Amino acid sequence: MSYGNSLYSSLLFTDEDTEDSENLEAVDLMKYLPSYYQGVQEMEELQETLGVEIGSLKPSSIDVLNQAFVETATWSLGRWESELGLSTDPSKSFVSRREMITAKLRGSGTTTPEMIQRTASAFSGGDVLLEEVPGEYRFIVRFVGILGIPPNMAGLIQMIEEIKPAHLAYEFVYTYTYWSALRSISWNTAGAKTWNELRTYG
Repeated sequence: MSYGNSLYSSLLFTDEDTEDSENLEAVDLMKYLPSYYQGVQEMEELQETLGVEIGSLKPSSIDVLNQAFVETATWSLGRWESELGLSTDPSKSFVSRREMITAKLRGSGTTTPEMIQRTASAFSGGDVLLEEVPGEYRFIVRFVGILGIPPNMAGLIQMIEEIKPAHLAYEFVYTYTYWSALRSISWNTAGAKTWNELRTYG
C-alpha cells in the first residue's frame, strides 16, 4: 500500500461510503385488509404503492441512526463539524472528515500527554507513543502501530496545533520495516515492489 510521493500524502486507505438501495422490500399490506378487498384493482394498486413507501422507511431509519455516530455518519458530518467549530470541506473523503471529528472530540478539555496521544491515534489508525522532552520544551509523537506515514498528516498537524500548549515544539517519528524483516521474502518478490512498498512491507 502506497502512502504517496510527498511527505504528507493526500492518499487515503478507503474511498467514499456507498449506499445500497437495491434491497428494499415492499410490505404486503393487502394481507391486513378484509378479504372482500382482494381482487379490487384500485385497492391493490394503492396498497402496493403504500407498501413500497413503508418498505423504504426501514433503511432510511437505519441511515438516520447512523448519523448519530461519527464512525458511520455521512450526510450529517457537516453538523458534527459545525458543532465542533471545524471547517467543512465536502471535497474531502468521509474517512478524512471523520478523523478530524474524532480527534476534536478526543482533544477536548485540559491538554495532557494522554490527550495528545489519543488525538494522534485517531489519525494513525494504530498505537501511538508520546515521549516528553521537558528540558527542551518539546514532545515526540511516535507511530508504532502503523508502518510509514499516516495518510492525513496535514489534519493531525492542524489538530495538534490547536490543542498543544503554545510554548511546546513537537516532532514525528515514523516506523518502517527493518532489513531483517525482509530476509523472509525472495528476490523476485522484492524486485516486484517499489522502495516505498518495501519500507512499509509487513
